[in-house]
Amino acid sequence: MSPPGTSPSGEGALGTGVSGLVARAEHVVKKPIWGCQMCGQCVLHSTGLTCPMTCPKTLRNGPCGGVRANGHCEVKPEMRCVWLKAVERSERLPLWRGHIDELRPPVDNRLKGTSSWLNLFSGRDRQVPAGWASGADLEASGADLEASGADVEP
Repeated sequence: MSPPGTSPSGEGALGTGVSGLVARAEHVVKKPIWGCQMCGQCVLHSTGLTCPMTCPKTLRNGPCGGVRANGHCEVKPEMRCVWLKAVERSERLPLWRGHIDELRPPVDNRLKGTSSWLNLFSGRDRQVPAGWASGADLEASGADLEASGADVEP
């Protein structure tokens, strides 16, 4: 297993070699346009082309409970809530409009600084770290609870 902030080959954040070149190219393209934070698990398509990692709390599945009445962030009052922007923008993206409602997995911080493009093509961004439950595991455990008659929130 690679240390945090390293690529699969053990290179540092934005590494060296080909993977480092790809990561740097990705950062050059995505940072000025979307504020990319190089999490290594890009979800721009499912968040209205708004990077959720720009949220001061780095929330990936919607706003916290502290969005101000004017739509601004409770942590950075001068900043509009990333998630309000994401919802508004997703409505204008016909191809990915419904993706805003999908549950995104938590960030695997081991991928920080690596190329999400390479991680997507290699499948690394879908690997579940030891100790984490996959979506399929959670769905199965929910079905087991329902079958047993336990109260389960929808």
